[in-house]
Amino acid sequence: MNERNHLIDFARVFSMAIVVSFHALLYFITDSAGQFEILPWAPGPILWALSWVLAIIPIFFVAAGYANALTYAHTRVGGQSYLDFLATRVGRLLGPFTLFTCLFALLSSIPAWLGFSDDAIGLSQQFAMLFWFLVVYLGLQALTPVLVKAFDRFGWLTMLPFLLGTITVDLSASFAGNAELAWLNLAFVWPMAHQWGIAYERGWFRGWRIRTLLVLIALSIGLIALLVFGFGYPPAAVAWADCLVANLLPPTFAALIMGFMQTCALGALERLGVGKQLSATASRRLRLANALTFSVYLWHIPMITLAGGIMAGLALLFPAFAPIVLSQVIWLLLTWALIVAIVPFIARLEFKLIPNLSGSARATQTIVGFGLLFIGIFLAWRFGVVIHPRSPASTIAVALLFSGIAISRHAVSAEFARAAR
Repeated sequence: MNERNHLIDFARVFSMAIVVSFHALLYFITDSAGQFEILPWAPGPILWALSWVLAIIPIFFVAAGYANALTYAHTRVGGQSYLDFLATRVGRLLGPFTLFTCLFALLSSIPAWLGFSDDAIGLSQQFAMLFWFLVVYLGLQALTPVLVKAFDRFGWLTMLPFLLGTITVDLSASFAGNAELAWLNLAFVWPMAHQWGIAYERGWFRGWRIRTLLVLIALSIGLIALLVFGFGYPPAAVAWADCLVANLLPPTFAALIMGFMQTCALGALERLGVGKQLSATASRRLRLANALTFSVYLWHIPMITLAGGIMAGLALLFPAFAPIVLSQVIWLLLTWALIVAIVPFIARLEFKLIPNLSGSARATQTIVGFGLLFIGIFLAWRFGVVIHPRSPASTIAVALLFSGIAISRHAVSAEFARAAR
């Protein structure tokens, strides 16, 4: 059970590929005599229905729960403490965090100081909406030991608070007419998916009979249909121009059911032996792609933006081919080409910025560093990363981020230096 699970690796990579592809297809570019306009895409009801199958973001958190449970098990066997686990997990993120935060804050702040503060602040806040993922992901790293121990002791009961919390938030947001309340489900839906991942590592889902899994998938589909057609839940899993309110961001009870359905499907695939045997080359490539998922997430929006700029330039140079050059398919393919060509080099830089993770972590610095980093990311998600007097909240966010990064790096590096002596 402790050998590398290729299906989990593939699920993690595929879920990130879906996220990138979805974001690349959110908009399309029109050209009128060299005047370009970016418009939101409205795909229609067919893709609304397909989104319940294609939007496998919950599987990413299931895969994260699986990996975290396995890593924590190795930590306990090695005699390491909770702080060692936290410092190691956070330490691996410091390279990507450092490089991305520096560049994002710099590019957001320069226009503000050049007199375009309103536009810079607005764009930074819009771009930083993607940080919700980092807030949840970092929080789950800290909670993993607690969640694993709780599941080992109480089993399915550990999932009940997340289930009840999700339903309570949906009802509260609906009755209060306040959509902002729905964001509280970040604290319930994705941790629930993470808990399914822990359960998956312990033998749930993949240890169940295929007939049971198929019945659960069918029941999940029926419940989603009931929620959409009977209780007024949004008809699509993800939002588009013709379906502005959806179920994934912020997540709803329907998204929770969708995640359960997808986890059952994952278990069924493993029961069928999918991914059990891979060649050495395929396994190595899958492991590399899995290692790059976090970097891909951080940099995929800049790659989408760069691809759009290249397309606009080509359309100006070759106006006769503008309808082809500006198509969504080209935007998607060019985005992936840039990701494949550029992100691995960025990842190498990020790797060099990761501190040496040997030795034991310093308790105070680990806790303080993590706290500052988490609060900084949360504030950046809400307010952006512009460093400017007109945006004090985002300025504080950046200060906390850099302070958290610096202290977290020292919490590990200082201990390693001491251990090396």
